[in-house]
Amino acid sequence: MARHTFVCIDGHTCGNPVRVVTGGSIPVLKGATMFDKRQHFLAEFDWIRKSLCFEPRGHDMMSGSILYPPSSDDYDVAILFIETSGCLPMCGHGTIGTVTTIIEHGLVTPKTPGLLRLETPAGLVEARYVQNGPYVDSVTLTNVPSFLLGRGYEVNVEGIGALTVDVAYGGNFYAIVEAQSNYADLSDLEPSDIVRLSPKLRAAFNARHQIVHPENPALNRLTHVLWTGKPKSPGSSARNAVFYGDKAIDRSPCGTGTSARVAQLFATGRLQEGEAFVHESIIGSTFTGRVARQTTVGGKPAIIPTIEGWARVTGYNTIFVDDRDPFWAGFQVVDGEG
Repeated sequence: MARHTFVCIDGHTCGNPVRVVTGGSIPVLKGATMFDKRQHFLAEFDWIRKSLCFEPRGHDMMSGSILYPPSSDDYDVAILFIETSGCLPMCGHGTIGTVTTIIEHGLVTPKTPGLLRLETPAGLVEARYVQNGPYVDSVTLTNVPSFLLGRGYEVNVEGIGALTVDVAYGGNFYAIVEAQSNYADLSDLEPSDIVRLSPKLRAAFNARHQIVHPENPALNRLTHVLWTGKPKSPGSSARNAVFYGDKAIDRSPCGTGTSARVAQLFATGRLQEGEAFVHESIIGSTFTGRVARQTTVGGKPAIIPTIEGWARVTGYNTIFVDDRDPFWAGFQVVDGEG
């Protein structure tokens, strides 16, 4: 019998949870890069993600990160992202929350004050933060190269009909649903509609279309759905709801989703380099995205986006995972298991 202990600092980024694992039964991972270490974690230690993110210790929207020593002096810290949908290569809201937690609790001393260089499974992510005494007021992350993969992918979704979606990458692959004959605006959907329709859209897309990251063949499936809409708050550019996992709606504007949206808008001539794009979440919180500069990925036009947001720490949490507990590995209540 064994009882594993995980020392965590809980918080949220613009409404979406971030559970930062700072100590305890953190496994040593093998691999030259964080992407390799992510593969090792998934192969042998994914029970940690499930036990910390699933019920009864987590919930459908739970996400977080595990801190690791970096592989070289080029980085300040390495991060493994965990959430109910898996170990994402990159998580924008998770990065903002993790950086806030790291700085406010003195867990890492940055080589350059005001800047953390993060080693993530998706690559280098730079995060600049504004500190006000003991607190971090905001974090601006420079994300991985993002790009519009393609336009006008057709899918037939039970319950809504035929849709066309653009697919963009911002650290994860997103189907971006804009106004069309069978979908007018996010305001026409209830949260339950998003949870009901999004898995069907994702499954229909992956059954019909093959996609792949031009430089990382392991990233070869659509994982997220971004429903767009007109903003409700003055000063916002657009509204969105991102679906991930089995039944999760991002409460924040979504960092990688905002990166993908900025890449799509820039590629289609609707956003200029350096122009602010204020992305409003389903609960009204906002991120500000920008095109920092242009680049290429595998010879394909791409951008380097920046995302600015804020986070708050909500408490300290020591979590026990005891294998005497029949639910030690966590569980989800999902359709098809009744």
